[in-house]
Amino acid sequence: MSHAEDNAGTRRDFLYYATAGAGVVTAGAAIWPLVNQMNPSADVQALSSIFVDIGGVEVGSQLTVNFLGKPVFIRRRTPEEIEDARAVALADLTIDRQSRNPNRPGTDASDENRALDDAGEWLVMTGVCTHLGCVPLGNGAGDFNGWFCPCHGSHYDTSGRIRRGPAPENLHIPVVRFINDTTIQLG
Repeated sequence: MSHAEDNAGTRRDFLYYATAGAGVVTAGAAIWPLVNQMNPSADVQALSSIFVDIGGVEVGSQLTVNFLGKPVFIRRRTPEEIEDARAVALADLTIDRQSRNPNRPGTDASDENRALDDAGEWLVMTGVCTHLGCVPLGNGAGDFNGWFCPCHGSHYDTSGRIRRGPAPENLHIPVVRFINDTTIQLG
């Protein structure tokens, strides 16, 4: 093989690689706007975390806030509600035995794994029925004195666990934590 043939192969290889590289850059430049439009908008990102003042929530009452377009129930439970929720055996939870709590992932649906605090006084849940997305009625509604979805008849107990009806899962718990004694952060 001569020196001229060796250079021709090298130059040909360079042209192939340069053309392929230019094609990849061009394709990336064309595809990037399509992918970038799927990212959340600035207003959605700004609301991905909110602070809620719970200082005025009395024992036995509930505050509902809007978070990421969904209602969130913040309930300050009575000692009786806590006792009722903690008295339920896991064997009695025949529909869903998962906590649905990202703050305690992979845990069972015992009330201790669903409540925000160790004492069980605070319960924070996304207020969307897991059947078809309706908003359940609260404040002791339904057969288990928790929440009731009148649209299709799902009954949730005082810990937000599905006990009867078509809903397949317990009410979900959002990412939440205490900032101080009177403020929680959602998200």
